[in-house]
Amino acid sequence: MRAPLVLLMVFAAAPVARASEMVVSLKDSSGQPVANAVVAYHPAAGTPKLRPAGPYVMSQEDIRFNPFILVAPVGAEVQFPNHDKVRHHVYSFSLVKHFEIKLYGRDETRAISFDHPGVVSLGCNIHDQMMGFVFVTDTPYTAKSGPRGEAVLEDLPPGPGVLTVWQPFLRSNKNEMDQAVSIPVQGETRVALTLNLRPPPADKAF
Repeated sequence: MRAPLVLLMVFAAAPVARASEMVVSLKDSSGQPVANAVVAYHPAAGTPKLRPAGPYVMSQEDIRFNPFILVAPVGAEVQFPNHDKVRHHVYSFSLVKHFEIKLYGRDETRAISFDHPGVVSLGCNIHDQMMGFVFVTDTPYTAKSGPRGEAVLEDLPPGPGVLTVWQPFLRSNKNEMDQAVSIPVQGETRVALTLNLRPPPADKAF
């Protein structure tokens, strides 16, 4: 069952704004900004080929994954450095990427390549409270919302497309929702969405 997603406002600003920019504002049902949401835009005309630049790093610090959510393009190699005094055993059972990094210690680093788009959930066999995600994207028009609940996508091609919003606690199939959007030839497009979120698990560190 698809969760309710309320489109509050979509409009094109005057041409004096930076060309082909989309500002996505996300709030929860109580009106609070939603951080750690990934927005990805797929133009109907197709997306340009990705060229992973990097570096892309998912650290273990203070018995947590840092960042909680890492956005990386398809084909990227992600570094997993351990900055803790204890050893970690990082793994994922996700269909997008099933892998295991067996026990490794402080200041050691391992690397994993991600060749398919989708969400990869992370855990640690030693520390069950650790939770993190790698969002592997197949479009260069991808961003993550910050503390103010905003994400900015730049240099978008004009025309119709689909904006996908993903957040690990979103009440919907695959924790994501789609919204049709049309990008003007020039100007700023603002999209304001309200997301229906479930409470995060109390026993997890993120």
